[in-house]
Amino acid sequence: MNPYIQYMYSYPHKTAYGPLKGIILKDYIPVLAGSGHGLYLHIPFCRTKCGYCNLFSVTGQESGAIDRYLDAVEAQSEQYGELLVPYETVFSDITIGGGTPLLLSEQQLERTFSIMKRHFKFSSDCGLTIETAPNQTEEGKLEALKRAGVTRVSIGIQSFSEEELRTLHRNHSAARAEKALELLKTFQFPCVNVDLIYGIPGQTVKSLIQSLKKALFFEPDEIFLYPLYIKHGAGLERNLGGGMVLKPELTFNLYKAASRFLKEEGFRQDSMRRFVRQKERRGYLECGFGTSLALGCGGRSYLGKLHFCSPYAVTKEECLARLKEFESTLDFSQVTNGILLSEEEQRRRYVIRHLLIHPGLALERYRGYFGSEAQADFPLLKLWLEKRYVKKLIRGTEQYLDLTETGMGLSDYLGPQLISWQVRKRMEEWEELHEQKYDGVPGQLKEL
Repeated sequence: MNPYIQYMYSYPHKTAYGPLKGIILKDYIPVLAGSGHGLYLHIPFCRTKCGYCNLFSVTGQESGAIDRYLDAVEAQSEQYGELLVPYETVFSDITIGGGTPLLLSEQQLERTFSIMKRHFKFSSDCGLTIETAPNQTEEGKLEALKRAGVTRVSIGIQSFSEEELRTLHRNHSAARAEKALELLKTFQFPCVNVDLIYGIPGQTVKSLIQSLKKALFFEPDEIFLYPLYIKHGAGLERNLGGGMVLKPELTFNLYKAASRFLKEEGFRQDSMRRFVRQKERRGYLECGFGTSLALGCGGRSYLGKLHFCSPYAVTKEECLARLKEFESTLDFSQVTNGILLSEEEQRRRYVIRHLLIHPGLALERYRGYFGSEAQADFPLLKLWLEKRYVKKLIRGTEQYLDLTETGMGLSDYLGPQLISWQVRKRMEEWEELHEQKYDGVPGQLKEL
């Protein structure tokens, strides 16, 4: 068994999206009425492209290019804000991702926050997350984040081994990463997250634990551990192969060692990737029907059964073409690329979104939403109970299906088995199209 098939952080994947016609945003915007929604802004600029990165980002863009992008974001925000007025929309969560958002200058960061504040309304306890990288973590920029009320900073360290950083084509040193974390600590943001990668060629349990110990020295509130996937279009694909995790058995051993270490250090594991310093877990987080509106080029919006974004792009040429299209858009209310989820796909999304994250899938809630039993709709759940990948739990008055410790480690094997044949077909078609385009090899999806 290969534990690493696909990271299921959302469903369906962007490669299952396609052209849409006759879809107008105002017909779907009512789902954003009232409070409790997320706002996402994508900043697609980086100094360099990491070897494993298959995200929407571009390099080599000067300050003027970033200003032009923010001009388009402002125009989009103005149009979206006007559409939202009748529904008294209040956002309770903001995420600014990338790319590297802190590549922006202090003035550009101030402008970014100003755009959002002018055109949207936020709850008094709104969370504001932003991503950064070691080389861009500077005092002046962190002061700008503090003034804006940022509540969570996520920094991509990936490793404290110079050799492993070179393998990943990261452009920062271990010393620079330590300096960035030391600086972040002085600002006392409510939450600091550190991203690390395991499964790097040449990495050992010892070197991974050393990186974890170094990260914990700076007392982060969260650690996200990611297995190294090499997907189509990523820089390392030609060197190491595409769509795969190298040496899955070794990678799985690294995961188990890291998970055990973090738990011994007092961290609570909420998913295969997320480890949190022990605090009481908040009440049940309803994420199966989460609504989110994305700004910029590359981010996804989730409006009920409508999911949409710009067409999936990885290479610099593709991303630049998408950026040009975005910056020349006059009417942002026309939705031209995405997917409309059937009720069956909404059921699948609900199960995937909840089962892979503690506290798991609440069976009574599922029954209330869909009028059926989760285990009848998805016989795989019965099989996973038998194999002890999943267990039944009672919390309060509710019954849950929750991943066991074994099942948690197999999240990237279990989750993809819940993909429908229709979505799988679309994803395979995208893979086949891009095999030749990127001169890579087939992805692991076909092995299911």
